[in-house]
Amino acid sequence: MTTMRDVLRDAVPTPRRFWPALASGFLSEASAVALLAVSAWLIVRASEQPLVMYVTMAVVGVRAFALSRAFFRYTERLSSHDAVLRQLARTRTDLVRRLLPHAPAGLASSSRGDASAALVDDVDELQNLSLRVILPLVSSATVAIGSVLLVALVWWPAALTLLACLLGAAVAALAWGWVAGARAERSIAPLRARLRDAVLDHLSRLDVLVSFGAESASRAAVQDADAALRRAVLRRAGAQAGTAALVSLAAGAAMVAALLVAAPAVAPGGLSGPALGVAILVPMAVFEVFTGVPLAASAWRQVRAAASRVAGVVPEEVPSEIPAEGTPTGEAPSLGDGLRLRGVDVRWPGAAAPALTGVDLDVHPGERLHIVGASGAGKSTLAHALVRFLAVTGEYSIGGRSVDEIAPDDLRLTVGLCEQHPMLFDEDIRQNLLFARDTATDAELEAVLERVGLGDWLRARGGLGARVGERGALVSGGQAQRISLARALLRGFPVLILDEPTAGVDPAAADALLTDLLGAVDGSHAVVLISHAGVPASLVDRTVRVAGGRLTPA
Repeated sequence: MTTMRDVLRDAVPTPRRFWPALASGFLSEASAVALLAVSAWLIVRASEQPLVMYVTMAVVGVRAFALSRAFFRYTERLSSHDAVLRQLARTRTDLVRRLLPHAPAGLASSSRGDASAALVDDVDELQNLSLRVILPLVSSATVAIGSVLLVALVWWPAALTLLACLLGAAVAALAWGWVAGARAERSIAPLRARLRDAVLDHLSRLDVLVSFGAESASRAAVQDADAALRRAVLRRAGAQAGTAALVSLAAGAAMVAALLVAAPAVAPGGLSGPALGVAILVPMAVFEVFTGVPLAASAWRQVRAAASRVAGVVPEEVPSEIPAEGTPTGEAPSLGDGLRLRGVDVRWPGAAAPALTGVDLDVHPGERLHIVGASGAGKSTLAHALVRFLAVTGEYSIGGRSVDEIAPDDLRLTVGLCEQHPMLFDEDIRQNLLFARDTATDAELEAVLERVGLGDWLRARGGLGARVGERGALVSGGQAQRISLARALLRGFPVLILDEPTAGVDPAAADALLTDLLGAVDGSHAVVLISHAGVPASLVDRTVRVAGGRLTPA
């Protein structure tokens, strides 16, 4: 089980990598305070017109602290971002690794916005745990304590007033930030996911929305989500501005208080003029450093909300409906006499009842099997079960060997799936095919495209370097299916499952597409064609109907 605490702990770089950033941050902030303290002493001492030898060291100190402040700020940024970005990459990789056992069937009910926000925005937010929470708090706290001790050496009553103002500012700023901005900060991540969902739904279904006159309502939903997110961001900004104002008031109060308690000691000779300047002006530098504390509290609330969402996206445990990963060997199991299912039940994670029950099915080598049924009858469920995205109860064997003895990744070297909506990456045609076999030559890629009926189209597009767009936006539904089949042919699956290959294709062209797709697969490969509509009998060897969660001969 992944908890919020686990996510936060994994987001922090190791001490070996992070200590240079902490040390550089402290030295940079300490240099800023020391610069103002030495400058205050130098200005007041110089007004007394001493011999130059008495102020030379102070001049050198001003130059040294001015340079060291910039130098250590640079090394702090360099070392902190290097450590955090390295850890961020590991955090995102670990999150993907934990999600993989659940994909795709175990994430079917997850919001696309939630998953993408967790992998992108929320994981990016986790970097602020180190950069905007731990680093500023450690630097600010240590420098503030050191500054109070420095002022105490000059005049202890002024140190007490500085300490009191620091504590008062911390309490007031944190309380104001919690009251005014905590709710907005916690709501930003969910509102960002809501907007992402609304935009994805609107753009991916725009043609349907326009056709049914629902585009304006969908656009209004996007605008409402955007307005809600904008209001939350503005509330957070207002809370941060109020916090900065409180800190500025506290800084002024600390300087006035230092003046009130230190000035009376100058006349009797208990406190020198330069020391008075140090006691009065050091609080200004301390509070400049202290501004990081309330901002760190604000960042902490956002980081905590992001960590909670990241932990929530990863299910507590892999559902029993998802097959165990096993240990892949990298060897495809032999197809032998084909696939055999007897008395098989299939259930989606979290479902109250099985989607398929009592399934008896044989898929023989070289056979063209057609699975037909109405939408929602369980055809895609069967496809997911055959490729082991879903576990089954009952007997399922391949080549006489139970699939329980085979790692799902190994089984998918023998049984391949061309999904209803193929995933095409925003790359060129070549790269979209090389995902299947990265050793394929351009000649082999062109040959397989010719085989699936895309030869003329490829030449018209200018060759393999033509791009297909985000999720295949620059190709038609039929062309996407053909590219998906070309990938499967490159991979060489002995059993190929085509899940609704004519979905989104003009009915007039559906039979031609099926003819090309099935004709591209030679007789040594078995094909399971899943469709909600009938197909020409000449294209298949046998038809099985799915209805009410059961399979019957058609």
